[in-house]
Amino acid sequence: MSKNILITGTSSGFGKLMVLTLSEQGHSIIAAMRNTTSKNAAVAQELAALPNVEVVEMDITSDESVTQAITSTIQKYGHLDVLVNNAGSTGFGIVEATSIAQMKKLFEVNLFGVVRAYQAVLPSMRAHKSGLIINISSGFGVVATPFVVPYQMTKFGLEALTEGIRHEVKGYGIETVSVLPGPFPTEIGAKAASFGPDRPEVLAAYGPAMQTALEQFGGIMEGKITEYGMDAQEVADAVSRLIGMKDGTRPFQTTVNRMTADLEQEYADSKLPFKAIWMERMGWSAY
Repeated sequence: MSKNILITGTSSGFGKLMVLTLSEQGHSIIAAMRNTTSKNAAVAQELAALPNVEVVEMDITSDESVTQAITSTIQKYGHLDVLVNNAGSTGFGIVEATSIAQMKKLFEVNLFGVVRAYQAVLPSMRAHKSGLIINISSGFGVVATPFVVPYQMTKFGLEALTEGIRHEVKGYGIETVSVLPGPFPTEIGAKAASFGPDRPEVLAAYGPAMQTALEQFGGIMEGKITEYGMDAQEVADAVSRLIGMKDGTRPFQTTVNRMTADLEQEYADSKLPFKAIWMERMGWSAY
């Protein structure tokens, strides 16, 4: 059955692949991105030329922009069946060398932008007592490492949002799940510099050993991406499978990471029985 699907962050990477994949399946796709008449004009025109695709302007860091895009979409299509929160960026470096202001920018995109989209779409989904929200998170949202901590903070927060809000909306027929990709050679990597450390004097104080460690960390990741042939299409396919599943059968978290043989999935699944016990002991098992 064809669904109305809004996807954020569709100018490149996972988002663009989702538009291509899902439009081919006959779904009506609303491809949201910013700068549709400037920086992203070419890709906006490319996607808009596809069957079943409409491109809309959306800046995920703006309350007004998100509300306007989603409200106008609902008015036109009547209802959104699926929201895919894909827009995001990353950051690479050490915590002390990254200013609070820089971290706030990353949170605006990766976490608060998702909250904006939730708050804009939930009234309609509640009224229709149906809806699916898929959050593109990260394996770094369940396992913390050095050198990408600010990014991980946003993704841990996104996992908390996804896990907590699902209990708040399930009574309205709304499902909310996450997809946890590993490292992929998408354009998101090229955006890392804009959200990376902005206090070079602090980084310099750590000495050359830290710079070497950072370079080795990044080099290892790039090498693994090549070694395992990480293909971003796998993430688009995972989203497609989730959309095609029957309501009530979708896993809460879906990992896509050849590097670890989806070890994050095992880790995430292992927590479920412990959470059930924890909720029961807290007296919240009904939720």
